[in-house]
Amino acid sequence: QVQLVESGGGLVQAGGSLRLSCAASGRTFSSYIMSWFRQAPGKEREFVAGLTWSDGTTHYADSVKGRFTISRDNAKYTVYLQMNSLKPEDTAVYYCAASRGTATRDRYEYGNWGQGTQVTVSS
Repeated sequence: QVQLVESGGGLVQAGGSLRLSCAASGRTFSSYIMSWFRQAPGKEREFVAGLTWSDGTTHYADSVKGRFTISRDNAKYTVYLQMNSLKPEDTAVYYCAASRGTATRDRYEYGNWGQGTQVTVSS
């Protein structure tokens, strides 16, 4: 069983930065894809960024490319999402997710989810 625990959300002004963390446990993650999704009120959960644990390859949604960076700390089994130049439209609950297999942006391919952390960006 994979456990994922997010932290680091909060309230920030537009243009500011936040760093989210996702602490993973319960498995070795060398074959996993670790991703961040977000869900705003009244909207579907959407892919934000993904990382292939084995080789560090990253993928980003067009809406965050150039502003967000996903990274990992192998020793701590932790995945980070550095969010810069935040916009009000980035406001959402952010979820960490893990999937075995090939990199995917499809949320239904992810069987392990964290509880989510709220990010609110004020204008």
